Amino acid sequence: MSQIEVDKVIPQSGTSLQIGENGDTITLPAGTTLTLPNGAISNDELAGSIANSKLANSAITINGSSVSLGGSVTIQGETRPTFSSVSPTVITNAQATLTIAGTNFVSVPLVTAVNSTSGATIVADEVSFSSATSITAKFTIAVDGTYKLYIENPDGNAVQSGAVLTVSDVPSWTTSAGSLGTFAGGSAISVTVAATDATAFAVQSGSLPGGLSLNTSSGVISGNESGATQTTTYNFTIRATDAQSQTADRAFSITITTEIGNAARFGV
Repeated sequence: MSQIEVDKVIPQSGTSLQIGENGDTITLPAGTTLTLPNGAISNDELAGSIANSKLANSAITINGSSVSLGGSVTIQGETRPTFSSVSPTVITNAQATLTIAGTNFVSVPLVTAVNSTSGATIVADEVSFSSATSITAKFTIAVDGTYKLYIENPDGNAVQSGAVLTVSDVPSWTTSAGSLGTFAGGSAISVTVAATDATAFAVQSGSLPGGLSLNTSSGVISGNESGATQTTTYNFTIRATDAQSQTADRAFSITITTEIGNAARFGV
């Protein structure tokens, strides 16, 4: 252990001065000051931590905010949008407006439809920002199928839904509107109405001739006419419905004549 007690040490220019040896502790007595080329440090300052004011940079910048060394800052996590629902859930190939509900939407997000089978993407024709929980998007999608919705905020945070949107044409009638025929009273009748993609048929308004009924699956109108006492035209509207519950209505008529039956009845 070395011990040096001097009042003053003046080295020659360029001389290297060593104080103590490896393992020694150099202590400055209370009240003394160590003078350095760029300033002075007191014994009290050396004894504890170095004050921020003694540092060239006493703060750092985090997310745009200055934070003093030794201080703290709460770093916010990324806020991603969420998806809750879309309305309507079924649209045709014509342009349609969708209302999308969720959270954390930021004006104005990118909204894209993604085909569930092929992965093909269709960017919305137009997007309107209503609030952080609601946006509207206009789509024109030419290919039928089911689609996911991809929503991306301007900061890049995004969410993708499951298959929530169905694109499908409405049923298309192949049977012309108007008369389905003229039939004699009391005769057996069978006519068929048809529409592409239709899975069900129903009489929406009006009524069929007595004794006739509509097969709701096949579109066949059949039965033995009964009840007509004079020539009568029965007007009715049939609704075709597809697998996505889309509908198309068409007006038809059936005429029942009674002249033949009356002639036979009176032996004419």
